[in-house]
Amino acid sequence: MTITLEVNLRVPNVTVNGPDEAVRRITNSESRFWKVMDVAALPKVGDDLELSTRGHTFRAIVKRVDWHDDKGRFVMACHYAKRSMSAGMYEDLRADPNWTMRSLIPTA
Repeated sequence: MTITLEVNLRVPNVTVNGPDEAVRRITNSESRFWKVMDVAALPKVGDDLELSTRGHTFRAIVKRVDWHDDKGRFVMACHYAKRSMSAGMYEDLRADPNWTMRSLIPTA
């Protein structure tokens, strides 16, 4: 039996520097990446979870698991397991159609 859940992924800030451009910093404190996925068993807080984009596989740490009645499924808050993320990995995550980037700041 599989369980459908929603992943709410927090990623670190990313520094982008190319040979022909100035160094710039992408701040991710006000946004999260979301994905709906099926798992064999419900992860617990502190578990190491393997996630992926079309081009990368990466680890995340489960920080919180909550049931949402309005969605009819669990929502799992995770943090990217490493302290930093490469610009290529970040762009791959943003471009992947299975992941959606959402702002935490409500728009008017």
